[in-house]
Amino acid sequence: MAKIHKGDDVIVTTGKDKGKRGTVLQVLPLEDRVVVEGVAIAKRHTKPDPNRGVAGGIVEKEMPIHISNVQLFDPTAKKGSRVGYRTLENGKKVRYFKASNENIEV
Repeated sequence: MAKIHKGDDVIVTTGKDKGKRGTVLQVLPLEDRVVVEGVAIAKRHTKPDPNRGVAGGIVEKEMPIHISNVQLFDPTAKKGSRVGYRTLENGKKVRYFKASNENIEV
């Protein structure tokens, strides 16, 4: 079960983009990967296709990175933090930052 969800603010912990922050655009749970905005940019050379209205050229897009290479960004601690789950008194299950012990609002 992935503790990182779409729309979360994350920080990259390893790899060529270490230290970059971004928003999770997509989670790929079967592959344990996430697509983060502005991270792992790849350039793809495309041919023009007038039938589909696609102009040719170099297109940049975000590639998936492994979910273990990102951590949720904790705004109170100003750094990446591990995530846990807890159940509130009303029975609702919520995520929380282990470093600051604060609930994550979605």
